[in-house]
Amino acid sequence: MGFVPIVTAQNKNQVIAFASDTQEPMWVEKLWLKTNHNLLATKMIFKDVDSLRPKALFILGDVVSLGKSKKAWKNIDNYISQLVKDSIPVYATLGNHEVMFNSKKGIRNFKKRFPAYDPSGYTEVVDSVAVILLNSNFAAMSVTEIARQNEWYEAKLNALDTASAIKMIIVGCHHSPYTNSTIVNPSEAVRQSFVPPFIKSKKAVLFLSGHSHNFENFNIQGKNFLVIGGGGGLHQPLRAKTVQMPDISGDYKPDFHYLEVHRDGETLNVLSRRLKTDFTGFNDGYSLKISQ
Repeated sequence: MGFVPIVTAQNKNQVIAFASDTQEPMWVEKLWLKTNHNLLATKMIFKDVDSLRPKALFILGDVVSLGKSKKAWKNIDNYISQLVKDSIPVYATLGNHEVMFNSKKGIRNFKKRFPAYDPSGYTEVVDSVAVILLNSNFAAMSVTEIARQNEWYEAKLNALDTASAIKMIIVGCHHSPYTNSTIVNPSEAVRQSFVPPFIKSKKAVLFLSGHSHNFENFNIQGKNFLVIGGGGGLHQPLRAKTVQMPDISGDYKPDFHYLEVHRDGETLNVLSRRLKTDFTGFNDGYSLKISQ
């Protein structure tokens, strides 16, 4: 099974959609985190993305609960098939749930759904915005694989910085370099490998991640880092405000959400679409404008 896009990310309208952590909750997670119609939330997110008719959807890992399991892919296969049927290409990068317990089988199932995936990182361009997707599962990678990806990433950023057709760059991976979640820690490996080249890049303006099932916004050296892990996984509690690192999104903490992005000249408009608490639909939530 391969979800080969009917069209590429070059020839639809100018909106780009991003989501993360669309996986069904595992039974062990339910022992300490509260459920909230999570499967319905994921279904509604994909339906709302479909109605938006974006130029592409990018999923930042943990697409399913267990990558090696054919059963775990059943619902997601249906959702993505509908998007592709409606000429919306879907791209993704690996999360920890894709490589859990049997990484080879999980990656094999993942690549069947996302044939464009490259373990060394890959790029799609939408309306002069380059989206770089990286693999942050460092524990499941060899030293050689990590070095290869880091080299590719820095070279790609340098090339995009000098490419006249590229206006802005968005970098995405699964594990968040910054988060106040009490369930998952910030990724030191992402901070070491991915953050410095992103900060250095002239055109890189937005870093997206998931893993933490929250919405968070951190401003590091003048650049925005968004956590968008609201695709359907169990919502995670946050550290007490007295010990949090500064999250400029404030009290905007919806259980379920996805991101809508579009470029307007030299400005990147970013909008979080949140699922209403009564599950009657979506409304516009947190927004920001990013200029170079």
